[in-house]
Amino acid sequence: MSLPADETPTLGRMMALIARRWRQILDAGLRPHDLTDATWQPLLELQRHGRPLHPKEIADALLLDKSSMVRILRTLEEKGFVTRTPDETDRRAFFVNLTEAGDVRLREVMRLSRAIEMRAIAGVAEEDLAATRRVLRAIHDEIQSVETSL
Repeated sequence: MSLPADETPTLGRMMALIARRWRQILDAGLRPHDLTDATWQPLLELQRHGRPLHPKEIADALLLDKSSMVRILRTLEEKGFVTRTPDETDRRAFFVNLTEAGDVRLREVMRLSRAIEMRAIAGVAEEDLAATRRVLRAIHDEIQSVETSL
């Protein structure tokens, strides 16, 4: 049974619901790894860039405010997954570094994330997945230019 056209969920709502559910499943799987969706994402950014980053760089990449990022990084540092080192060019700033323990934990979480993805897409045809990835990339790229003050 399909909804009338005016009751069809918007793409934004569908993506938000999928993301929320995905996050719930991932958070449940992350508990034994002592991480949450919010705390593993900075590790992924550090690995993705392959170099130490300023907290602001990580926050910007994850669309988070600076105060949230500081709390998350403090938690990760307490767990031994990241370290902070002073920025030699700016004494007020510091770099965040992924530790070996953080890298090991990230690899474990990536395996979990891939397993969740494989389960979520199990019934979707390859050509549909390819089209979905193209469409989502196009939406992602376009929405980057949309002003938040609309």
